[in-house]
Amino acid sequence: MKKMPTKFKPFKFSIFLFFIIQWNYSHSQINLSKMNITVTHIDGPCILLEINGFKIITDPTLDSAGKIYHHGFGSISRKTDNPVLNDSTLKNIDLILLSHHQHKDNFDNKGREFAKTVPLILTTKNGSKKLSNAVGLNNWESFAINTPKLKGLKITAIPAQHHPSWLPAFFSGKVIGFIIEYEGQEHGVIYISGDTVFFDEFYEIAKRYKIDISIFHVGSAQFPYLSGKGRYTMDSNDLIKAVEVLKPNKVIPIHHKGWSHFKEKEDTMKTNLSNNEFTKEKTIFLVSGKPDKL
Repeated sequence: MKKMPTKFKPFKFSIFLFFIIQWNYSHSQINLSKMNITVTHIDGPCILLEINGFKIITDPTLDSAGKIYHHGFGSISRKTDNPVLNDSTLKNIDLILLSHHQHKDNFDNKGREFAKTVPLILTTKNGSKKLSNAVGLNNWESFAINTPKLKGLKITAIPAQHHPSWLPAFFSGKVIGFIIEYEGQEHGVIYISGDTVFFDEFYEIAKRYKIDISIFHVGSAQFPYLSGKGRYTMDSNDLIKAVEVLKPNKVIPIHHKGWSHFKEKEDTMKTNLSNNEFTKEKTIFLVSGKPDKL
């Protein structure tokens, strides 16, 4: 007897298809939520941030200690710490986030040479004019990066104020921080402050973003012979105010030692942050050269 063809049942097929889609979606979400994030402090403002294999270097400072540098407008300081890295630290870097190019404690001689080997630098508009492989960003401007390592990767330039409020902005030049976004950030974005004091734009950042990991440049940079006790970066008290406003889940202070112009001692900073209700449970103190999984 000739077999009759099996009747197609669209309802059962649609249920089957629904469960297949749900299974794929849930497994993709699990993979995203397990995104591997590691940060390694190298020197001053320079860290290696690895996110699912995508490697970012911030403000490359790679010179040895001992030299005296002129940063502009009569500001002079000595580098007192060496970078801590091994042969593999700077290999296969995908991106440099450069908060500003004009100061040697954020972009020194060896850092500039290294930057030529990296395919992309994101920095200020002025900085991009000095670097052939750089893209310049204005405040709040975003740049999308297409990479299989990190879906939906987007970097946004965040305002920073690298001078006391009573000095004109040109005294220090333009500086930016960064927001890092990508698919699967369940707990918020990554924020890197760049060199900045506490100022009103922190309230705007808090309105726009939920922050998971925050990386702050601190140290209370000062040049007393030029501008008295005027600060060019935050001290620990300013950092605490910033944390109160931004409410990040994790706080990582960097760029607080290694130069003679930092005026808040590291022990003072650690004591203040460890004893304050807003920062004592959130703060991670990096050890140079040691990767920290976040």
